[in-house]
Amino acid sequence: MNAAVLAGPLAGLDLLATAVVVIDDERSVVYMNPSAENLFELSHSSLAMLTLDRLLGENAVLDAAIQQSRVNHSAYTEHELEVSLGKQRLNLACTVCPAELPGSAQAMLLEFRQIDRQLRIEREARMLEQSQAHRDLIRNLAHEIKNPLGGIRGAAQLLDRELERPGLHEYTQVIIKESDRLQSLMDRLLTPHRLPLPGPVNIHEVLERVRSVMLAEFPGIAVRRDYDTSLPTLTGDREQLIQVVLNIVRNAAQAIKGAGMSNGEIRLRTRIARQVTLARRRYRHAVQIDICDNGPGIPENMRERVFQPLISGREGGSGLGLTIAHNFITQHRGAITFDSVPGKTCFTLLLPVQDDARPAMQH
Repeated sequence: MNAAVLAGPLAGLDLLATAVVVIDDERSVVYMNPSAENLFELSHSSLAMLTLDRLLGENAVLDAAIQQSRVNHSAYTEHELEVSLGKQRLNLACTVCPAELPGSAQAMLLEFRQIDRQLRIEREARMLEQSQAHRDLIRNLAHEIKNPLGGIRGAAQLLDRELERPGLHEYTQVIIKESDRLQSLMDRLLTPHRLPLPGPVNIHEVLERVRSVMLAEFPGIAVRRDYDTSLPTLTGDREQLIQVVLNIVRNAAQAIKGAGMSNGEIRLRTRIARQVTLARRRYRHAVQIDICDNGPGIPENMRERVFQPLISGREGGSGLGLTIAHNFITQHRGAITFDSVPGKTCFTLLLPVQDDARPAMQH
């Protein structure tokens, strides 16, 4: 359909902040307003021969919404619509309604509102509140346990010296060793609460440090690299960031090893992310680190709780690795998220790139 024919009837839609797409009865895209072009990262010149399926892929939920609107000859809103744009996934609300266009008996107007940002901001706010509550709980719990634990270990050592039957030393040694194990756990619980030491950080040096450790610790697991070497330097605590990546990568390696996989692989990927909101502040750029593995995935019943302390899907695991990682990333004013299905788990870290003199970290 000639764009000039549509210019009059649809000109007012150019001013809308929401994304508007108009399709004809053959599902060809005949119009997109500037907001839609920005949302779907297309230019006006690319609309020729573009269909709805090519734009958004096959989507049964959207098809059902269009059919519902056509049957009832009225507007229909789908509040939770997920679409894929290459490797990017968008959560959208979509209102579909019939449109009157010359030469098209079943034209439809689709209005999209992006809800990804609002959902992520709300999720971040909840996680920040939970993170603070977890830190307070961990600090109090660890301090309460450390003192009696030292007394138990000391008493076991004294008892060990007084025992005359050699066979009984085995039991006191169990008490001492288990006390040491709990002491180590308490130290790890308290570690996230030291003040960060910010400085310039090359994220690839962090990743290479972790990679060398993992190749030595898990020689049967491949650790692949996909780096954007043009990334800017970050401001952060290098040791904390090493610990973040190490905890995530080690969790992945242990899951792969526990599943008995012979083709285990972990991939470290870096890219620049643009125009992101982190800790309720907008940044022009952020460094994105993706840590992906082909292991068995995170059990569905654990996915809402993986960042909570003492939650572990592995026998003998302390359940602190991801809690510590989340706390450190929060201190860097960043974000940590993940997607997991059997055969692929991917953790994504976003760390802000400072473009002014304001501090990048919080204590």
